[in-house]
Amino acid sequence: MSGIPHDHYEPKANWEKSLQKRLPIVGLIYDTIMIPTPKNLNWMWIWGIVLTFTLVLQIVTGIILVMHYTPHVDLAFASVEHIMRNVNGGWAIRYIHQNGASLFFIAVYLHIFRGLYYGSYKAPREITWIIGMLIYVLMMGTAFMGYVLPWGQMSFWGATVITGLFGAIPFVGDAIQTWLLGGPAVDNATLNRFLSLHYLLPFVILGMVILHIWAFHTTGNNNPTGVEVRRTSKKEAEADTLPFWPYFVIKDLFALAVILAVFFAIVGFMPNYLGHPDNYIEANPLVTPAHIVPEWYFLPFYAILRAFDGEVWLVMLVDFLTAGIVDAKFFGVVAMFGAIVVMALAPWLDTSSVRSGRYRPMFKWWFWLFVVNFFVLMWAGAMPAEGIYPYIALIGSAYWFAYFLVILPLLGVIEKPLPQPDTIEDDFKEHYGKDDGGHGGVTSPAASPAE
Repeated sequence: MSGIPHDHYEPKANWEKSLQKRLPIVGLIYDTIMIPTPKNLNWMWIWGIVLTFTLVLQIVTGIILVMHYTPHVDLAFASVEHIMRNVNGGWAIRYIHQNGASLFFIAVYLHIFRGLYYGSYKAPREITWIIGMLIYVLMMGTAFMGYVLPWGQMSFWGATVITGLFGAIPFVGDAIQTWLLGGPAVDNATLNRFLSLHYLLPFVILGMVILHIWAFHTTGNNNPTGVEVRRTSKKEAEADTLPFWPYFVIKDLFALAVILAVFFAIVGFMPNYLGHPDNYIEANPLVTPAHIVPEWYFLPFYAILRAFDGEVWLVMLVDFLTAGIVDAKFFGVVAMFGAIVVMALAPWLDTSSVRSGRYRPMFKWWFWLFVVNFFVLMWAGAMPAEGIYPYIALIGSAYWFAYFLVILPLLGVIEKPLPQPDTIEDDFKEHYGKDDGGHGGVTSPAASPAE
């Protein structure tokens, strides 16, 4: 945090001074791991290290898998079976990579919900939030293309449905779809393109993650109170913060160990639990599955996509006003991507002067309803598009957009927030007792009630 007074790296030995003068890598590492961090962070601040670890895990396992994978429609499915049966440890590498995608999205959704609740998107962290949303979109693209590679039934037909969405774009849709597929339909060219992009994009994500970390290291971490670290003097800054090492590193590593214990238990005992049975059947363009669904982490947005069919009055009105240019299919595509866009615009849609949801009594109710709505959309996306399910998806979609476009702007005007602590130090003392003279006011765990 460049704006928070703290001790910077000062080389002592001659070789350190020489290296620092020519390539200040040691100083950069030191300033990164010793960065002053708000000392009242709770356990919802562990997901950053989980996401970073999982990204590296996905890259390493992906590199190993691609050594044995054959990107051809006649051989892809068999090459995956070869990895599972004949490659030493291949089954473990594949299951770690397969379930690692789910861990990645579980962590990123919790990371996003934490940011939405505690107002981590508000000034001066808007750019950090936007970078995070771009990472999320890249994750979705990478995961989708990776899901196609096993060339199972759900892989093939999922690719057919999703790439078909680009064909709904007026005037240029067919050309974009053909360019994306490499031909008129999902085939060998598509598989090769998706493998190339699936291999490349994680490294782009890694670069964006480094930029994301740099961004919040520049503005400083948010915290559960939403109160900024005092920057007027070094003494006040030290009263509000602790060095990232060792305090938060140890906490994060402990949390990571617990999460990985659960993760590897799933990999070892129920690795296919989140997979779809149809994807263990080789792709057949002549046989359509009875119910095409994407992976679980796409389901809320898939529900939004399907919710706006030709019977919705808003869709019919837009279709009429645009003379059929924006039909139901294109409207659904716009709604699906629009759901992500409105979330990215949260820094400007939330008009409240209070950052943390902890001190916003009305906001809490609407936020937790939003979280429940997310899971309702996930459930509706997994159901067939018939009966009552489209109506549930439509109601859930309406609330998603209403939350960002109506509720957040209005709450900033009508809500009366609760009193906030003056400083992070005050909040820390309230929850963990008085300082005991240790670094930054750390007290013994026995005297520390849970956050």
